[in-house]
Amino acid sequence: MSLSRRYLLRSAFAAGAGGSSAGVIQPSTSLNIEPLQLRGRIKHSVVFWCFNVGGDQWDIEKTCEISKRLGCVSVEICGPETWGVLKKHGMTCAIAPNGMPGAPFMKGFNNPRYHDEVIATTSKMIDDCAAANVPNVIAFTGYKWRDAEDPTSGEISLEEGAKNCVDGLKKIAAYAEKKGVTICLEHLNTRDGSHPMKGHPGYQGDDIDYVCDIARKVGSPRVKVLFDIYHVQIMNGDVIRRLEQCKDVIGHIHTAGNPGRAELDDKQEINFPPIMRKILEIGYDGYVGHEFIPTRDPVEGLREAILLCDV
Repeated sequence: MSLSRRYLLRSAFAAGAGGSSAGVIQPSTSLNIEPLQLRGRIKHSVVFWCFNVGGDQWDIEKTCEISKRLGCVSVEICGPETWGVLKKHGMTCAIAPNGMPGAPFMKGFNNPRYHDEVIATTSKMIDDCAAANVPNVIAFTGYKWRDAEDPTSGEISLEEGAKNCVDGLKKIAAYAEKKGVTICLEHLNTRDGSHPMKGHPGYQGDDIDYVCDIARKVGSPRVKVLFDIYHVQIMNGDVIRRLEQCKDVIGHIHTAGNPGRAELDDKQEINFPPIMRKILEIGYDGYVGHEFIPTRDPVEGLREAILLCDV
């Protein structure tokens, strides 16, 4: 079954405990999983939506059970109504979702016509995060079209979009500082249009330097960047050097194999161990969220990703 962008985004970022979209996950093993003994230098997190699609959908309970067994300390991009389950398992949510699929994703900080809606939605999630000690909330530049859902409506220039993002983020930065929650502006790739969650043609923040420059111009310790290794590899490459250049504004990190946003295995091109060592070298002490779309046994794929990145 083909999936529209809107349908999959709604499913992927839903805060509920279940899922209902078709995907590529194959049946997994049972919960009788041998625990991993990890070094503890990388704080592993599992991105909920990746394992909540397809034939073997993991609800939040199963995701926590498997993730904790494999040494993870967080399940992320899951809404406030799931955080009680995480707490029960002694886990946290490293970064919260935020109003997908409309504002503030397609309708982001780059467009003043959406600022009121984006700021209201983000402020509400900041409140929820502060109450539950969730450290981060995701944010987006938005799509480059003046009507975010109409590519024929004309484009917002890069300069205008950056200024609008800075202006919008400055309006909410003080509130994030007061609440002790970090807003992480995500960089995404626009090159892969094959799948609603593998790439996002039309997204304005597709250059990691552009997104980092926005965060720096806001000038708040509570406005950072979500450095997604998969997206950076596609759009910019030179990942290790980019980590060094962006280290002052990195607030969260994601992984996935490229091409295809699948497992971190030998069928893809990113060499994760030296990248993880660089993450430690630059002093990053946040979470690393595994955000790949399983194409085979998801438990085994997740085990492999954790071990590969546990430097």
